[in-house]
Amino acid sequence: MITAATRPERPLDLIALGECMVELRADGPLGDAPQLTRACGGDTLNALVSAARLGSRCGFISRVGNDPFGHGLRRAWQAEGIDVTHAPLVDGENGVYFISLHADGEREFTYRRAGSAATHLSPADVDAAYVAASRTLLLSGVTQAISASAQAATRHAAQLARQVGTRVAFDPNYRPRLWAARGGLDAARAALHELLPFMDLLLPSFPADAALLDDSPGSAPDAARAFAALGVTVALKDGPHGAWLCGPHADPQHVPAPPVPDVLDTTGAGDAWNGAFLHALTHAHTPEQAARAAHACAAHAIRHRGALPPPPVPSRPHPETHA
Repeated sequence: MITAATRPERPLDLIALGECMVELRADGPLGDAPQLTRACGGDTLNALVSAARLGSRCGFISRVGNDPFGHGLRRAWQAEGIDVTHAPLVDGENGVYFISLHADGEREFTYRRAGSAATHLSPADVDAAYVAASRTLLLSGVTQAISASAQAATRHAAQLARQVGTRVAFDPNYRPRLWAARGGLDAARAALHELLPFMDLLLPSFPADAALLDDSPGSAPDAARAFAALGVTVALKDGPHGAWLCGPHADPQHVPAPPVPDVLDTTGAGDAWNGAFLHALTHAHTPEQAARAAHACAAHAIRHRGALPPPPVPSRPHPETHA
């Protein structure tokens, strides 16, 4: 068996399995919108973009419908430096979601994803050599929730990663409405537990993912402890309060986030955080350093509309002054 110790340096830093949907965004209530702005978004894809912009070598495992949007989706990912050789065009439609941000900051979503190309993901779509070529694999509870076959693909990918020494990171990203058709909260909990034997790093959010614990904790540090008690290292995102880092035999470490005064849209902030955190860990930063870098990427994301913010503008050095 190929192991991390015997294999040459891996050509990819981070790969992810999942669905990216077409985003159609309005500036006001969807029912009254005279026009929509097209973009794209999906939790694991958003994380890949975040990591790729920081310099990680990334790849996406998915199925892309050959509808009028499919070619444009793949071109957009390639433009971000993401390898799409394992995200082929197939017969079918791509999922679409509509989103608007009201004046009071409330978000409005509606989805059209049933039967999308990505819902047909299966273990056959996960290539063992591709998993072995990456240092980290990112998986998501959203991918598990979209179909039974996508859940099986997620489990298969995690098993392969464990066999070849690829780090497995998992964001539960619990969405009650998405799991409702698949058995609800009990099914989501079971999906989390089936991955635990293969998981190296758990990336939950508080309070949303605390529902997956048997006894819902009342605070973020308690949630971090409870997740770590499952036998996994945890980096728990706590919105504007920062993050909590915790191992199975350690107390939670709080990494506060700097305040962001000009928040516009929190869509995709946790995904951007995940990508930056995994990028930093892969490039030999400590978990605390990685969390601080992830806070900066999430802060950039929430200053812009939509799931994928524009690339940050590099700061220019101040001109030197001479006497």
